[in-house]
Amino acid sequence: MTHRKPGLAGLYPEEIAETFSLKPFQGRQIFHWIHGRGVFDFAGMTNLPLALRDRLTQECAGGEMTPAKCQTSAGSGTMKMLFLLADGETVESVLIRDGSRVTVCVSSQVGCPLKCDFCATGMGGFRRNLEADEIVGQVLHLLKEGEIPRDTQPNIVYMGMGEPFRNYEAVVKSVRLLMHPDGLNIGARRITVSTAGEVKGIARFAEEDWQVRLSVSLHAANDEKRSRLVPLNRKFGLDRLREAVREYTQKTGRQMTFEWTLLDGVNDTPDDVRELAEYAKSLHAFVNLIPWNPVSGLPYRPSPRARCVAFQAGLARAGVKATLRREKGADIDAACGQLRATHHSGQ
Repeated sequence: MTHRKPGLAGLYPEEIAETFSLKPFQGRQIFHWIHGRGVFDFAGMTNLPLALRDRLTQECAGGEMTPAKCQTSAGSGTMKMLFLLADGETVESVLIRDGSRVTVCVSSQVGCPLKCDFCATGMGGFRRNLEADEIVGQVLHLLKEGEIPRDTQPNIVYMGMGEPFRNYEAVVKSVRLLMHPDGLNIGARRITVSTAGEVKGIARFAEEDWQVRLSVSLHAANDEKRSRLVPLNRKFGLDRLREAVREYTQKTGRQMTFEWTLLDGVNDTPDDVRELAEYAKSLHAFVNLIPWNPVSGLPYRPSPRARCVAFQAGLARAGVKATLRREKGADIDAACGQLRATHHSGQ
């Protein structure tokens, strides 16, 4: 197994200082170089003593990530990156541009244990959790590779590979690192963590002292259909999920968002509109409708655009606010886990 150097991108300034027996201000300097300025090569941290730079180079890693494959959409500028990790595993991230708005979608695990029926990630199985520096590193690298100005406040969504609440500590630490004032200083409300419905994780998330957003990947609002699409539903079920979401909103005062990936003839019918509207209204939740990106080997098709628009309109008539995501990156293996799958199959 490849020996992995400690990743400084996953440490707070005080942890850097303590780990290497440095003065507190030196920990802050190193942190700012990595997070605030996107400098990963210790030799370039010019306000550090040369001996310290040499020591750091020998003993640890900055925030650098190794790209294994990169695809950029000709139409939208969406960039999808496959990163090679120190142990040979790979993980995906996406940079999405929409005018002046920038969103980075990050992964929290290598693979995913949940095996949602329409998702490419679950087809490859679960390998391991990511460390905090491997999560933060995705953001730092994509912002640098995409030449995003340092004063731009990106949106961060934990909607890539993996179930964030199955890697809770590393995810929470990565969020706090991204919000750190000596680094990117990203506003809490620009960060969204998405879960497939880990109710214990939702309860735990409600106790965090922040305004980070939470979304639930719902995809169906009756137990029979959701248990087929999202096997985790067999463990918790929609009633228990509803209870967890209600407790979350009551405790935090924050509105929930339900993610709903539209599948042709599966969850885009008038009955689905009615069931989703009833479920969302009972929780005063917002809905984000997502066109499905086709995945080779899966028996699904994306809903026609006209039906997606009609679905959104049906929710509006029922009193539920919903957005319909614009399709981006359809030409670059855009479905989560697909770039990794094609890479490992040698395509």
